[in-house]
Amino acid sequence: MAKIVPFRAFRPPASLVSRVAAPPYDVVTTQEARHLAAGNPDSFLHISRPEIDLPEGIDEHADAVYARGVENFAGLVSRGTLQQDDEPRLYVYAQQMGSHRQTGLVCCAAVQDYVQDVIKKHENTRPDKEDDRTRHIDTLGAHDEPVFLTYRAVPSIDETIARMTGAAPEYDFTTDDDIRHTLWVASASDTAELVAQFAAVDTLFVADGHHRSAAAARVHALRNGKPGEHDAFLVVLFPHDQMQILAYNRVVRDTQRRSPDQLLAALRERFDVADTHDPIPHRRGCFSAFVADRWYRLTTDPESFNQGDCVASLDASICQDQILAPLFGIQDPRTDKNVDFVGGIRGPGELERRVRDDGWDLALHLFPTSIDQLMAVSEAGCLMPPKSTWFEPKLRSGLFLHSF
Repeated sequence: MAKIVPFRAFRPPASLVSRVAAPPYDVVTTQEARHLAAGNPDSFLHISRPEIDLPEGIDEHADAVYARGVENFAGLVSRGTLQQDDEPRLYVYAQQMGSHRQTGLVCCAAVQDYVQDVIKKHENTRPDKEDDRTRHIDTLGAHDEPVFLTYRAVPSIDETIARMTGAAPEYDFTTDDDIRHTLWVASASDTAELVAQFAAVDTLFVADGHHRSAAAARVHALRNGKPGEHDAFLVVLFPHDQMQILAYNRVVRDTQRRSPDQLLAALRERFDVADTHDPIPHRRGCFSAFVADRWYRLTTDPESFNQGDCVASLDASICQDQILAPLFGIQDPRTDKNVDFVGGIRGPGELERRVRDDGWDLALHLFPTSIDQLMAVSEAGCLMPPKSTWFEPKLRSGLFLHSF
């Protein structure tokens, strides 16, 4: 059963929240972070991306970067930009993106649940990214950005959270990307009720944040026997029926230097290929390919993969098994420099730009993985190919921090 833990969040006063709130560290480059935080000493990027306060060109993994994060955290606290709540609480965080709304519970999850697979995973981590997050969290002495978890929706939990969101929120602001962010602080009685309700939930799933959750477990192991709250880590829990997963697309470089006609001929050997003016695939087993300034629809032969296998039947797996590996020699997409990944939020226009302007030979627009597929893979104890899911909207950083 899932254990959720109230905590005393460090968070900004309502008057500063829009200045503090920032995109997650891993969806912006260092240069983008420098630009976003320019002229704003309250931006949370000074904690999550502390290299922006050091000379350009510095190694992101230098000792000085991690030390600067600690210094910046202390500075935001001393100025009152981040203030710690007096009592452990839970928090409710809602995001509105167009017509899509998702409302989650901010809490801490137990590291032991992660280790014992009550919290299930669907993706391998990269050692370099896991090492970086472990050092960042351990040096900071805090989980500064939450892991995005999901669970099968429970009507009684939905009702409790809906009642809470009927009250006036603590925060209510809209970011430059037109996403509305709203936060409520749970009362002591609501906190106790939600802890009891989640004790009956048998499984949680990592949606986004495999490196942060793995790093939290490593930090706990490093600090085992030392006082502190490092046996829990910062998460936001969303019911599965509110999840929005977009496509996670690919651009490919052809080391064989084939002409567009030759690439299309190779694709026709495995797929039904047709011209299309619509770059968005509308069902599983279909892909859109951008080659030589035109879009083509690729339709998979349903006999070409095991439809009963929860991993082999993923569109990301079909893409890897029938396009990237056999046609382009890309065996490990996590490390091969001839493939790159483009989040679906950027749209087909970004895929076209990468081919036209950046020298990639082919772009592939995939059909999104569903939340049911994610849970099926996780419960089977299997792993998806890298970059199979792009969740949107992303959690905003800086609204709450768990110090241990």
